[in-house]
Amino acid sequence: MIPFLDLKAQYSQIKPEIDAAVARVVTSGHFVLGPEGTDFEGRFAEYCRVAHCRAVNSGTSALHLALLAAGVGPGDEVITVSMTFVATTAAILYSGARPVFVDVDPVTWTMHPGSIEAAITPQTKAILPVHLHGLMADMDPIMEIARRHGLVVIEDAAQAHGAEYRGRRAGSIGDLGCFSFYPGKNLGAFGEGGAVVTDRPEFARRVSLLRDWGQETKYNHVISGYNYRMDEIQGAILNVKLDYIERWTEARRSLADRYNALLSDLPFARPQPPRYARHVYHVYAVRLPCRDEALTLLRDAGIGAGIHYPVPVHLQTAYAELGYRAGDLPVTEMLANDFLSLPIYPELLPEQVGEVVSTLRNEAALRPREAVGDRAEHPQSVMTWSHNRRAS
Repeated sequence: MIPFLDLKAQYSQIKPEIDAAVARVVTSGHFVLGPEGTDFEGRFAEYCRVAHCRAVNSGTSALHLALLAAGVGPGDEVITVSMTFVATTAAILYSGARPVFVDVDPVTWTMHPGSIEAAITPQTKAILPVHLHGLMADMDPIMEIARRHGLVVIEDAAQAHGAEYRGRRAGSIGDLGCFSFYPGKNLGAFGEGGAVVTDRPEFARRVSLLRDWGQETKYNHVISGYNYRMDEIQGAILNVKLDYIERWTEARRSLADRYNALLSDLPFARPQPPRYARHVYHVYAVRLPCRDEALTLLRDAGIGAGIHYPVPVHLQTAYAELGYRAGDLPVTEMLANDFLSLPIYPELLPEQVGEVVSTLRNEAALRPREAVGDRAEHPQSVMTWSHNRRAS
């Protein structure tokens, strides 16, 4: 058996430190907005190479408060992508704004900068790129477009702790960056958690107010706010794990290299991070037309696998009122049909990677197909193939 994720294995390696941290909070009797959370905020800000961090109770809350802090509200539009978890879209709607989806790049699988300007209208207030699977979006052209049009940029870095773009950390390039500490993330709490990072003190102050009922001091509510505070136990646990994140990240990258080498002769498109990027592999996804058969084969062999994400947000029933239809985002829709996420976590053994690939070889032998990677090299052919596939 090879699980898709093994959180118990990670806990067993750092159990004494985690248990001591939790006991420290319980003994202190200080459970909300205390020293553990404050310490984590300072350390995580330093890790992200920004001036400010504000911890909150989830990645969704982080996105919501970042949007509000940036002044996004009713009547505004936010340009984002549909190849993401629904929280990205939900947070925009929570703010009262409307999400406007653009397509993704067929090689990096992140927001295609060339698709942005056509989506800008007088109502556009912000651009919200998503750093998918642990690879940052192409931020320089995104920032150039945003500055030219006077737009705010908010990075959805929920899957990208420690990822880098041309030497800059995730969360440090846009006006604000948002992280999730959901248990399965590269830096995961023992429950829910999130953070907003920024170099702009006015944004940090507004997030501080919004997360704690709009209080400037106790019972002095200067704005309408929310109960989005991170609890101290999560802060204490994250403080412990922050000491290990670089070690764990390099383990993920090493496992990804092994996958890449073992899959190199198979007709599966592998992640292709640009040379200037540091991919942190929250997810290791491949693309293959026989995805569903491969998923069944892996699960029958006792190997955990998943899909990130099988139905893009613009085609989800919950967001039908946004008015998007199949065919509107052809690259996004093709990826949703082809993506298969393989096990990757720091405790995964190299020989287990070999077992996963051996199982996939059986699928490749049974169903030889055109190499997906060949299509991925040529955006126009990707578009054409996607339309043909839907018509067939």
